[in-house]
Amino acid sequence: MARIAGVNIPTNKRVEIALTYIHGIGRTKAKAITEKLHIAPERRVQDLTDQEVLQIRETIDADHTVEGDLRRETAMNIKRLMDLACYRGLRHRKGLPVRGQRTHTNARTRKGKAKPIAGKKK
Repeated sequence: MARIAGVNIPTNKRVEIALTYIHGIGRTKAKAITEKLHIAPERRVQDLTDQEVLQIRETIDADHTVEGDLRRETAMNIKRLMDLACYRGLRHRKGLPVRGQRTHTNARTRKGKAKPIAGKKK
């Protein structure tokens, strides 16, 4: 089992797909990494040599922000918005949708489970 950026990569999947298990690497970045290192897209992780795994690890460390660093950076950006008390920061603070979605109905993912209101009978 290959370990890259602190994540155990599944061995029986194609390299391109397995790299997407790392937070911060999607299909496009995974494809770019494999093309840069001249690794065939149909190769499986279990077929990679130790040298190739090392090359992938070094490429990711050098060129991409992933896992803990990316999570920390995202959290700091949200915290900065909240400290500024700008509109987006206030929406984050209240736990409401940030990007202009309606909240009269829907928005349950962001607002949480519906709370019943006493005396709302007709």
